[in-house]
This record gives sequence, structure tokens and C-alpha cells, in this order.
Amino acid sequence: MPGPLTVISPLLLAAVLVASGVAKLRRPDDLAGWVDLGVPAVFRRTWLLRLHPWGEIALGLALALLGGLLGELAALAAVALMAGYLVFVARIVRSGTDASCACFGARKRVTGATVTRNAWYVALAVTAAATTWANPLWGGPMLALRGDSWLWALGLLAAAITVAITMWPAPEETSTGAQPMTEVGGASASDDDLDYIRSRTPAVPVTLAGGELTDLRTLSMTGRPLLTLQVNPGCGSCVDIYERLDAIRTTLPEVSVRLLLTQEPGDSAWTEKGESPSLHDPHRYVGQTIGQNATPTAVLFGLDGLLAGGPVVGSHDIFGFVDDIYESLHGERPAQPLAAEAGQS
Repeated sequence: MPGPLTVISPLLLAAVLVASGVAKLRRPDDLAGWVDLGVPAVFRRTWLLRLHPWGEIALGLALALLGGLLGELAALAAVALMAGYLVFVARIVRSGTDASCACFGARKRVTGATVTRNAWYVALAVTAAATTWANPLWGGPMLALRGDSWLWALGLLAAAITVAITMWPAPEETSTGAQPMTEVGGASASDDDLDYIRSRTPAVPVTLAGGELTDLRTLSMTGRPLLTLQVNPGCGSCVDIYERLDAIRTTLPEVSVRLLLTQEPGDSAWTEKGESPSLHDPHRYVGQTIGQNATPTAVLFGLDGLLAGGPVVGSHDIFGFVDDIYESLHGERPAQPLAAEAGQS
């Protein structure tokens, strides 16, 4: 006969899945977000990305309205899904990267609180799988629900725990879109740019790939405007940036495009020498000064010693930022926009 756990667990998990699916439909994620989470390349397909929220909603409804064998199959699918989510976020926290997820629509940084939340969801899914078979085949826990006061009290307590860990505040990504830009060469801001307050390029020390010490402001005022790409080899979206570095430089030959790495030159596999040597900032002076330590992050520094655009976070938005810089220089979008190509990959 159905008991409290046979009703509460599947209904709570159903509510989480439906809420998650609806939030994703309202604020769709992109494939770059799946790269950040470590989703295997074989699953990173646009059609799967679009079906994902609908799948969560369908699974949530199945948990709420089915029991018996069908409810059990839905619960087992939920166990696999929630366990997968838990593995993804736990791997991110363990690696120490600044990746984020759009689990409930709004993109937020993955933290220990995210891991705790997803571990609770796994516990709910396992409990549902162990008990939902006792619910009616058609109607499931909704049909088995009874109005006993103690059942409602237990259900409300579990609901409060679920809501609390779901809504636990986590730092949101600070800047995911391109900020207004001034003229790349360093001209004064126009009236359209007055909402973007140009701060001075920080005169913080950075090390070149050859070991020479310089400061960022001096470097940015020499030769060409400077676009720094703050990346980390352990970050999935950073790999996207690194793999398309040549395309970025081809799009912006007027700009010095440099990798900004948080490792010493001899400690990073991405150290670059030659015409555009990488910059190395092991103490994270640059990120702390501009207020953005996430990876990947792009910032455009003008020749006048002032920030010209950014910071911009996330691979897809960085590709769009590069397209915007091209448009600022040439008055039109590039023939092959990097953001459009990234969206198709």
C-alpha cells in the first residue's frame, strides 16, 4: 500500500524537473555551457540541447502521474539523469575551474552548494526508484496522495529542504555579454558609450613567455590594441577558445591577441612564444584588478591606456565580442562571424 515516501519523493523530484525544464525553455543554454559542464562531445548536439528541457518536463510528469512498472522506469531514468548531473558538477568543483551551469535557466557558477543540491536530488531519485512501484500504474503518486496531516507535514519539510538547496545563492557570472566598446584605437567615447565607464588599464606586472617582466598598461600602449584571453587548460570553454585562436587572430590582424595564463611560462602547455607571446599572471593580479577571475574571459585594452571593451565571459560570447571588434574597425560584420560558426559546431 502506498506510504509517505512513495508519494513525497517522486512528487518533489517531478517538481524539480518540471521547474528546471521550464526555466531552460525561458532562458535557453548554448553548447558552450555543455562544454563547461564536461558533457561528452558525442552528446553536444544542437537538437539534443533543444530537446533537453522538454525531456526534463516529460520525465517530471511521468514521475508524478505514473506508478507500477512505468513509474519505476521513469524513476530509474531520473536516477541516471541526476547521477550524471552530480558527476558533472562534482568534477568541476574538484578541478578548481570557474565553470558555470544554467541548471535552472540563470547561469551561475558551480560551487560546493551546487554539489550538495545535486546530491540531494540523487537521494530523492533513489528513494523514488525504491518506492514508486507501489503507486497506482495510472495516476501514480498523485492518485495515491492522501490528506493525512502527518504526511503533509513530512512533505512540507522535504519540500522546504528541496527549495532551500535549489535556491541557495551562488555567484552569478558577472559578465556574459560584450560590453560597449569605444574606438579600438583609443579615441574618446561617443555619446552611445557613456554608459560604459572606461577605467584605466591596470599597471600590474605580467610575465612574457620568455621570462621578461613588464606591466600590462605599458604593454597595451605599445604598437597595437591588446586583446587578452584569460584561459585555463582545465576549462572546457577555454579549449574552444584555444582551438580557434588562429581564427581570432585572422579576424583581428589589427589587434595583438594574447593568451593570459595563470601559470608560469614553464608550467603551462599553452605557453606561446614568437610574435604574440603569451602573458603569465600566476598571482592573478589582472583578474583581481578588473574584477573578473573566471575563465575564459576576454578584455580589450586601448592604445590610450584605458579599457576599450569587456570583460566578456564564456566562449560563445567571446566569439561574439571578436565579431563586435571587427565591426568597430570595419563598419560591418565579418563575412564569417565566429559566433555563428561556434553555434553550429
